[in-house]
This record gives sequence, structure tokens and C-alpha cells, in this order.
Amino acid sequence: MRPRRLRTTAAMRRMVAEHHLHPSDLVLPAFVREGIAEPEPIASMPGVVQHTRDSLRKAAVAAAEAGVAGIMLFGVPEESKKDAVGTPGTDPEGILQRALRDVRAEVGDGLVVMSDLCLDEVTDHGHCGVLDAEGRVDNDATLRRYAEMALAQAEAGAHVLGPSGMMDGQVGHVRRALDAAGHQDVALLAYTAKYASAFYGPFREAVNSSLSGDRRAYQQDPPNGREALRELALDLAEGADMVMVKPGLPYLDVLRQVADASPVPVAAYQISGEYAMVEAAAEKGWIDRERAIDETLTAFRRAGADMVLTYWATEVAARL
Repeated sequence: MRPRRLRTTAAMRRMVAEHHLHPSDLVLPAFVREGIAEPEPIASMPGVVQHTRDSLRKAAVAAAEAGVAGIMLFGVPEESKKDAVGTPGTDPEGILQRALRDVRAEVGDGLVVMSDLCLDEVTDHGHCGVLDAEGRVDNDATLRRYAEMALAQAEAGAHVLGPSGMMDGQVGHVRRALDAAGHQDVALLAYTAKYASAFYGPFREAVNSSLSGDRRAYQQDPPNGREALRELALDLAEGADMVMVKPGLPYLDVLRQVADASPVPVAAYQISGEYAMVEAAAEKGWIDRERAIDETLTAFRRAGADMVLTYWATEVAARL
């Protein structure tokens, strides 16, 4: 046998390819910022912006027209509105809730509208939960806030909520709150394996993070792989409809294990630092930008991801 016979032409390689990218595999993360008149470029993420409400509507329409499956929204409130318990996260007029209504009004059910369910963007301390008197994240107090936020986001029109704070019991607590309020059709995309990664740096700029310190006390420790499977079992038992591994490329081994074990759809999040590395290397002329983008996205699919959250979603979908 000569395997190279199946690599001789582009047509041959396409025919025998084991994995193919499709627009419906992709979800676009998008930031919407309160109090700006024009989209604000994010310096560490070339090509990505903090949207105004108007520009977000246009981005959602463009994503839908390109065939992208969904959009994950992150709200960036004015600094003066942040507080210790993340009040903008439950205010019906908070920026994320307004953005959800805007996008649903613009695209209806033509795009799966998702929202980040976490406190880090709306607290003045930048942590993913409520802090106790000693400055540690209070797990149970945080769950109560997550339930309140979930109701606000569901009522604003989110199809899917993404509990991302890595609090113990977050999926079950949110599920019970949604069901009790009549939101049984709102799905949960659990951030099952979210690691305390060095690759989040540009995201902190994107959401104007107020964080001092780090989140290692509640996000997963990078050396641990089996721990992700324990988290998966817990999230499934609590009612997760989909699960996620985040970041993507540094954790392809974890993604493969989760995909092999999961009976529900699995997502990978190609995070800000991964995006920034490719863009920076391409800007220097060190790599072929489009080939590198496609290769990374194909890696997620090959490792078992059913969907990929990527800042290139609309661009890639438009040329597939």
C-alpha cells in the first residue's frame, strides 16, 4: 500500500479528508460595551472590537448570513456601575440583557443566541463570584447570584446560557432556577473544564477586567486531566445540555477525553490568547494566516469538538 496515492491532488485530499469544517460548527464570541459611540478596537486582539449595541446587531446579522451556528455575548458595563455583587448582571437594563434583546430582535431564531453567565465582567473586584469577608469566593452565595442572572438572561431572550465561573454545583442550581421560572427550554452550555490559563490575557482587556490576583482557587489546574472527567460527570448529573473545554489548543488531550466520554455535544473555546498568537505571527509574516486558522479549527474537530467558539467564526464561515 502507498498512502501517498491519496494525497496527490487537492481534489483527492478533499475526498478522503476525515474531518471537514462547516459554518454550523462555529460560534462567534462577541463583546458589547456600554457607553461608547463607536466600536472600540481591542489592541491585543487585532480585528476584534468591543461593540456598540448597533454594531453588535450588524455583527449578528453578518454571522447569521454566513451560516454561523451561534453567537456568545459578553457584556461590558460602565466602570461606575460595577459593584461587589455584580448588579449589572441582574439589572434588566444591564448591557448584556439589552444586547440579548437587541440580537434576538434582529435575528430571531436564525442564530443560537448565547450569553456568558458569570460575574467577572460586572464586579468591581473582577472575580467570578461573590467574595466573603476574607476576600475568598463564596461558592454558595455565588450560586444564588448565578440563579438571578440566569433568569435575567433567559427573560432577555437567550437560547443558551454558559455558566463559566467553575463554582461547585452551578449547573444544577441554575437549571432548577430556570425550570421553576418556566424557562425549561433554555439550554445550558457548561464550562466543564475551564483551566486557570496564561492565555486569557487579551480577554481581560476585551472585558475591561477589574481583576487583581488570579482565579486558580476555582478554575482547574493545568497539570490535571482526569479532574476534567470528574467535572464532566458532575455537570451531566446536574443537567448540562452541552459541555465545554477551555482553552482549546493547549488542552486537546482533555478535549479528546471529554468527547469520548460525553453523551451530550462538546464545545471547544479557542480563546483570546490563541487568537492573538496566530494574528501576531501572521502580522510578522512568520505563518500563513488562513492556513493556520483552518488548521487550528480542524484540530478541535479532529479532537472531538462538535462546535468551536472562535473569534474568526464569521470570517471562516464566509469562505468555507
